[in-house]
Amino acid sequence: MEPLPGIRIRRLRLAGIDRSYDVDFTIEQRVRNLSVIAGAFSSGKTTVLEFISYGLGAKRHPRHQEVLRRVRSCLLEVELSGEPHVIERSVGEPSKVAFVRRGTLDTKPASRGESRPIDPPGTRESLSALLLSHCKLEGVQLREAPNSRESRTDPLSFRDLMWLAFLPNERVADTNFLFENHYMRKHKLRQVVDVVFGVHDDRAVELGQRIQKLGGQLAQAKTELEAARSFVQEQAPIAVAHDEAIPSPLTYERELADITSQLQALDQAAQAGTAFAAQLRREHQQAARSSRRAASVLRDCETQLARLMPLRAQYADDLLKLGMLGEAQQLFDPLSVTACPACLNRLPAPPTAASGHCSMCSHELTDADGALTLGAADSGSQAEGNRVNVEAEIRSTKARLKEITNYIENLDESLAALKLQAEEAAILEEQAAAALDEATSPSVSPFLAARDDLHRRREQVLRLIDQAESTAKLQEGLAKRAAAVERHEAQIARLKVELAQLGDATNDRDRIISKVSSRYGDLLREWRYPKLSQPFIKPDLTPCVRGEPYQEASSGARTLLTLAWQLAVFEIAVETGAAHPGFLMIDSPQKNLGHGGGGTLDAVIADAVAIDDFYHHLSVWLAARGAKAQLIIADNSPPLLAEGDVVARYSRNEDQPPYGLIEDETSAEPEEVTR
Repeated sequence: MEPLPGIRIRRLRLAGIDRSYDVDFTIEQRVRNLSVIAGAFSSGKTTVLEFISYGLGAKRHPRHQEVLRRVRSCLLEVELSGEPHVIERSVGEPSKVAFVRRGTLDTKPASRGESRPIDPPGTRESLSALLLSHCKLEGVQLREAPNSRESRTDPLSFRDLMWLAFLPNERVADTNFLFENHYMRKHKLRQVVDVVFGVHDDRAVELGQRIQKLGGQLAQAKTELEAARSFVQEQAPIAVAHDEAIPSPLTYERELADITSQLQALDQAAQAGTAFAAQLRREHQQAARSSRRAASVLRDCETQLARLMPLRAQYADDLLKLGMLGEAQQLFDPLSVTACPACLNRLPAPPTAASGHCSMCSHELTDADGALTLGAADSGSQAEGNRVNVEAEIRSTKARLKEITNYIENLDESLAALKLQAEEAAILEEQAAAALDEATSPSVSPFLAARDDLHRRREQVLRLIDQAESTAKLQEGLAKRAAAVERHEAQIARLKVELAQLGDATNDRDRIISKVSSRYGDLLREWRYPKLSQPFIKPDLTPCVRGEPYQEASSGARTLLTLAWQLAVFEIAVETGAAHPGFLMIDSPQKNLGHGGGGTLDAVIADAVAIDDFYHHLSVWLAARGAKAQLIIADNSPPLLAEGDVVARYSRNEDQPPYGLIEDETSAEPEEVTR
């Protein structure tokens, strides 16, 4: 099939921490022409449209409490000129960049998404520039003062183009529908319409500037493509070889899954083939436990011996020191005077204090009590006590040394037996292991060989997967640059043809306004607008009926007039192949027509107009002239005619899931529901 021009919405995914919330606009892998989001008020219908707009570059996203609690990022799957892409932006604080990658939400990303800044929209790398390039509007400049040729210019932003692709609830039936209260927006809207239909002033000059600018971008893109090809040729020549088929990583992944299943089957077969050796395995395990226990006991005994030998030596050394102390006390006793220091003969009696004088030297003593302070002249009782204490320590030390020696001798005697037990236990374990190997080897050996072969194949496949993924990433980079070159070439060729065929802008604009005005009247007639007369659109784009501008109509009538204006512009743009994105989102088409939406009910219009006529026209037009277009409508209660086009229905009733877009947020938090 011929790829759809412009942009089409495929799926919206709000990704949270634990789960995601999806809305699918496809059927059988193709984009639906008409998708209806139905449900009660405050259930999330408008939120869906606003998040789509956010994914396409809007500055803000819905900030309802349940959204901020549950959602972390917004992922929008779109078709850009027929090729699926995913645009991702973070949720919380509105992100300044968007990440764009080729593929769908369900396919594994081949590489990290390309970063695209949101502002400024006029830069070549911005998200706006990417989206406008798929609408044939890349590089368009809008004059700040439309009537002055010397006026400064601003680049067209995709947000400006969304005025023709998104009709929000607040603009439906609004008396400021065409931004009449905002001078700059009013004139920019007219410029956007002229640019979409290619009938704006200075078209020839603007086309020449765009061709020149695109020529520079084309030269740069070709340079980048050649540089990338040279790099890839050095790193992975197969990635640039056109005559060689490069296997997809999915092929190797299937082979890896097959090898994994074979390994599991092999393990099960090996286990079943060696079940008969269960008794031998138990005997080997018992022998291994006995061997470990005997080795542990032997190790403990050797450790105790190693620790007690130094202790015994310490006690022996202490005993020697105590003996020397006793001998020294006998030879040198400073506390006992038993010999005359002059003649060295033994005294017949110890020195005493008599009448305040020393008995040996007759020196007068100063102590009134007559006690001697030099030496122990009374009986040498202190020295005797010291000798008694040393002898007691010697006896105690000898006793402890004997106990340690006996314990060491006992351990030394048992060490030989413990070594023998450990050796016997180790021999028994070796014998049990040998018996187990002998019994199971004939059964296990074929499995081991096959397992080794499968493991080698698995490692090889893993290497091939890495190579294939690396090659795919390199090829994707080349394809991206080659696509940029082709896109620039196609845009330049198209602009040159358009420049050659360029006629009078004023006449062309009058012709387009006439077509849009005619379709506007046809729509009002199909919808049975009451007392319809003189429906037309002014050159300044103001919709009129009964000879009056739309502001003079009632609230319900303004709903029909704004819907007719938006649809007329959209349908003519699609039918004439204009530079429109190709999709249109409408919020609350029944506003003021019987189902409310923020306005008052217009009984006259509601009685005269059946919403069936609105959906009937859409189905007929989409089946014929609008076959390549896409409409997404958020409606409280669409008619039975549109039942087959409902892609999501929110009940706002806990007993009838889904409750809303954030379906796990129910009326338990009534103050935090989604609009």
